[in-house]
Amino acid sequence: MQFSNNGDFTFVSSTEAQELSGTIAAPDIKVNMDSDSGKDPYATAFLRQRGYGWLLEVEEEDSEESKPLLEELDIDLKDIYYKIRCVLMPVPSLGYNRQVVRDNPDFWGPLAVVLLFSMISIYGQFRVVSWIITIWIFGSLTIFLLARVLGGEVSYGQVLGVIGYSLLPLIVIAPLLLVIGGFELSGVFWAAYSAASLLVGDEFKSKKPLLIYPIFLLYIYFLSLYTGV
Repeated sequence: MQFSNNGDFTFVSSTEAQELSGTIAAPDIKVNMDSDSGKDPYATAFLRQRGYGWLLEVEEEDSEESKPLLEELDIDLKDIYYKIRCVLMPVPSLGYNRQVVRDNPDFWGPLAVVLLFSMISIYGQFRVVSWIITIWIFGSLTIFLLARVLGGEVSYGQVLGVIGYSLLPLIVIAPLLLVIGGFELSGVFWAAYSAASLLVGDEFKSKKPLLIYPIFLLYIYFLSLYTGV
């Protein structure tokens, strides 16, 4: 076999003295220089081989828009405003669905009412705020346990919400007490009636006074924190 410089060859057989000639074509080799070859450099390949490829992963941004803060905290201002009107106007003839205060309890509305009552009661004594919140929590727990003993089907969250919202009458009469006075018991009766009418269900209406009385005492104590008597 004889080769030439241009890639041609000639094969000469020694036995039959025949010549075979042809051309060897060089393979068409293309080097892929695309950007994909640079996506996995040596350091990246090393990390992936060692099992640390997760370090190179990039979290995809959440496509969903962030929810408003009030929605994140589960605060419905329209619902709170409606419940405030139900508590302040506990007359069935007005057409309010007052049972929504009990059946759909929330935390932020009653907490705002309790804090508002605390702010008008402190007179510079900020320790009263924590004490009023404590009375609200444990007083509601007492009313809840009593209601369950009497056969009521209420949850602690429902009692907590109703007792908190029903402080609104005391907040309403608070400015009147500074000017006129003598409206203490009317505010207590208003608050106690609003709370009891929501908490006393059909299942134990015959035992209604047994629940109204401790509710009445609870609001008298709330009022004493405000008046200092």
